[in-house]
Amino acid sequence: MHGAEKRVPVPSGDECFALMREMGMMDHIVSHSRQVCRVALFFTGQFLERGLLLDRELIRAAALLHDITKTKSLQTGENHARTGAELLAARGYPEVGKIIGEHVRLSSYEFPGAPGEAEIINYADKRVLHERVASLRERMEYILERYGRNPGDILRIRDTWEKTRTLEERLFLYLPFSPDDLTERLNGGDVRI
Repeated sequence: MHGAEKRVPVPSGDECFALMREMGMMDHIVSHSRQVCRVALFFTGQFLERGLLLDRELIRAAALLHDITKTKSLQTGENHARTGAELLAARGYPEVGKIIGEHVRLSSYEFPGAPGEAEIINYADKRVLHERVASLRERMEYILERYGRNPGDILRIRDTWEKTRTLEERLFLYLPFSPDDLTERLNGGDVRI
């Protein structure tokens, strides 16, 4: 769903945290997810103030649950974006699942219209290194070092990096500050999960 035209089923905050416990998410992944949620909700507030139509509760749930199967994937090697999407869809939250499925790589980087929920989650995740807000460059260098195991992985990561830079430029067209100011703005605001 793009915008707030209709209500979609979204798990409450308590339900999100219960699902995290059920899935045995490692503490550091929960902390990362909480920070991604904080960043995503900050952007959401900024965009809502400027008249964009977004579903804040959908963004909150998708941000908290974006790495819901990451702990398991570290052992199985599965695609955690895909399995997370499948899990949430099976639990009755297909819109949350769809966004989770795009948190690593968007299904399209052609952006008609205003930014949507999936773009916000995707970008927020790219700005959080472990539990702290980092520059896009710092985060993507970390991803390249950690996951760039072969030439194919390296090419895919570099392609995602370039596309995310374009996404960053697009998102900040709507904002009165630059990507470099994000940490300061976040620290000055009260963003509640």
